[in-house]
Amino acid sequence: MSIDLGPVKAGVSRNNETYSYGNIMYDRRVVRGNTYAQHILPVSAQPDPVELQRQQESHRRALAKKRAKELLRARSPEPVEGRKHVDVQTELYLEELSDRIEEKDMECQTDAFLDRPPTPLFIPAKTGADVATQILEGELFDFDLEVKPMLEVLIGKTIEQALLEVMEEEELATLREQQCAFEELRNAELAEVQRLEEQERRHREEKERRMKQQREMLLKEKETAEKVAARAFAQQYLADLVPSVFSSLKENGYFYDSVERDVETVFMPWLMEEVEKNLQKNNLGRTMLDLLIREVVEKHIDDFSKMESQDKAPLDIAPQASDLLQCPLKPFPRSKNNPTVKNDSH
Repeated sequence: MSIDLGPVKAGVSRNNETYSYGNIMYDRRVVRGNTYAQHILPVSAQPDPVELQRQQESHRRALAKKRAKELLRARSPEPVEGRKHVDVQTELYLEELSDRIEEKDMECQTDAFLDRPPTPLFIPAKTGADVATQILEGELFDFDLEVKPMLEVLIGKTIEQALLEVMEEEELATLREQQCAFEELRNAELAEVQRLEEQERRHREEKERRMKQQREMLLKEKETAEKVAARAFAQQYLADLVPSVFSSLKENGYFYDSVERDVETVFMPWLMEEVEKNLQKNNLGRTMLDLLIREVVEKHIDDFSKMESQDKAPLDIAPQASDLLQCPLKPFPRSKNNPTVKNDSH
């Protein structure tokens, strides 16, 4: 049996035909050892979870790419009106398709299930002849001889580790020295930069201050010149205007005598108010007097009329009383102090 697996050796036959020979023992798929024992992979041979996850991710991405390509692949156009697409077999060997599946009833009788007997352990057949030998103590293992390589390795590793630690300490010390030197240089440069920046700042502030002073001085000079020019123009313009303004203000009553204005604004209103009060009192007295006179006259008329009715004799006093009632009363003479007040009493 020739299997094309593993290393291949080529041979030439009598008919000049080349054959390929292979050894099945070189195939990695062939299990070595006992085929009945359970094969447990060592820890190093067990799959890594991270690697499995990475493989699953790659497989998932490949499937996604495949689906995307299938979606982007040009498909058959839609059928024209009156036609439709029909699935057609394109395999090399055609298969007969039918709507109704052929069915056939078959019968089979099986034996009763029995418990499977335990599998006997595989014991390979004994081959060869038994031979015995005597091994004395110290023949196979000499401690002094066997321990020498281990001691050499331990001592070598210890010395190497010590040398590495010493070199690391020296390197760290060198790095610290370089770092200190670099920090000193950087601090010096930083101080110099700060000094230059401070100097530049002072120069800039001094320049701005002087420019501000110069602008303020120019502004003050300009304002002073404008004020002087405005004052001169105002004096020239108001030279003839001031007298006319004062005269017009005086004519309109803006310039007045304080005593006269006090008399007009304070004394005269008070005087008019007092005069009005006196006139009201006089009018009230006259009205009361007129009422008293009327009541007295009416009382006399009533008395005369009663006496006339009792005596039934005509008297001359009744016509006189009636004439007295019909004649209007003479007004009181007007006051000499206020001739404008009128007497409305009768």
